Amino acid sequence: MGLFGLFNKEKKEKLDQGLGKTKEGILGKLTRAVAGKSSVDTEVLDELEEILVTSDVGVATTLKVIERIEERVAKDKYVNAAELQNILREEIAALLEESGSDSAEWNLPADKKPYVIMVVGVNGAGKTTTIGKLAHQLKKNGHKVILGAADTFRAAAVDQLQVWGKRVNVPVISQGMGADPASVAFDTLQSAIAQKADVCIIDTAGRLHNKLNLMNELSKIKMVMQKHIPDAPHEILLVLDGSTGQNAFEQAKQFSAATEVNALAITKLDGTAKGGVVIGISDQFKIPVKYIGVGEGIEDLQLFHRRAFVDSLFGQIN
Repeated sequence: MGLFGLFNKEKKEKLDQGLGKTKEGILGKLTRAVAGKSSVDTEVLDELEEILVTSDVGVATTLKVIERIEERVAKDKYVNAAELQNILREEIAALLEESGSDSAEWNLPADKKPYVIMVVGVNGAGKTTTIGKLAHQLKKNGHKVILGAADTFRAAAVDQLQVWGKRVNVPVISQGMGADPASVAFDTLQSAIAQKADVCIIDTAGRLHNKLNLMNELSKIKMVMQKHIPDAPHEILLVLDGSTGQNAFEQAKQFSAATEVNALAITKLDGTAKGGVVIGISDQFKIPVKYIGVGEGIEDLQLFHRRAFVDSLFGQIN
């Protein structure tokens, strides 16, 4: 199936628009750096390195990309800007592929029902909103969804999830603020099994000030879930705010240490030039990017398609 079989024109336009500032930050600067140059020399590569670092790709990933480009330039004697753009594009697509970043349609494994997603992330990263939009997409694609409000540390989080539940017409299991998060998770799975739900999404508290407390709380939630479903949660989805750049790296580090994160959602990519963070986090943590947020609308949580993302940043390959 071609890219646009998976990815309609409207979604692609929204992605292009959402990544516009990052594209200008990378591609606009790159074009200016190579203007009038007849070959890719050390000066061009130094400028490219600076462009990638300032777009929040991260130092380690940037150095990896530069090294790969140096090898190709030395071997193939690429000379012009368009060719450099293509090499850069190919190398970034390869890095995303190595981390497993590329999502299929809104499908769920047939042998795991209910499919249990535990959502983690700091407050303000767009965690609850991401859950609401994810519930909408899954429901729209024919899945029966149940939500669990286990971020009981903040009253606003429970209320916000209930508002989203009403908005997308999906039940929310809640015990209110201050309740034991593990107890909420237990009740949610019980309801999901009783109602033959396809997927159950559990919101959790986003506190990072004490990693040990966070680790203990998440471990307890998982242990309680496993009383119902031995291999739950099937997915631990970390929600990161793309507009925070290097802070998102730090959060990925902390949450990866606290629990076995195996999927990423990177939000708020619209309106920021820090979209390079998607490339760096995916590469450094070897965790696949599954969803990206490119706007405030309910449809603006998109499945992450590696090729579409790279096309939006660097244009179609020549």
